[in-house]
Amino acid sequence: MKRFIIIALTLLVLAVVAYVLDQYWIHRYDSLIQAEATRSHVDPDLVWSIVYEETYFSPWKKGEKGEIGLMQVTPTVARRWATESGASSTAGDPVPLLQEAQHNVEIGCWYLGIFSDEYRNVPDREARMLAAYNAGDSRVIEWNRVPQGAPPLTEQQFIDRIDIASTRAYVTSILKRYRHVKSAKAQ
Repeated sequence: MKRFIIIALTLLVLAVVAYVLDQYWIHRYDSLIQAEATRSHVDPDLVWSIVYEETYFSPWKKGEKGEIGLMQVTPTVARRWATESGASSTAGDPVPLLQEAQHNVEIGCWYLGIFSDEYRNVPDREARMLAAYNAGDSRVIEWNRVPQGAPPLTEQQFIDRIDIASTRAYVTSILKRYRHVKSAKAQ
């Protein structure tokens, strides 16, 4: 019986430690995400959900197509940011910049903010923003196209038009997490 109690207590302590470490891990960039999302006029909960999906808060991650860091920003996007923000000194080789959590989230939020502005007047714009962030704006423009005078697509109609399975899964997964985060905060 004594052995059982020791094992049970050990498992309980390990579970508590694992939970605390996990909570630290997934919330250690909250203030950075809040600040940069606010500066770029995007919802911090959406950015948090993107980082969760993209890298699970691992700033060293690199994607298969050259994406780097927490928000999996491409060097092309970083060069565009450098040019448009006047940070031309970073336009040459943005890889070191993207490896820094601060700059990675700043640039990722800036890029997401472009789509937030572009789809500002579209209902359920988050799906379009996420699709553009993942697959590029030109594809979203095509997926979002409706005949002149027709009402805009609903979120689900838009998602159904995404013909890249990985992008459709990406958008769906992040929207699900985003709504869960929003509902947990509302309670």
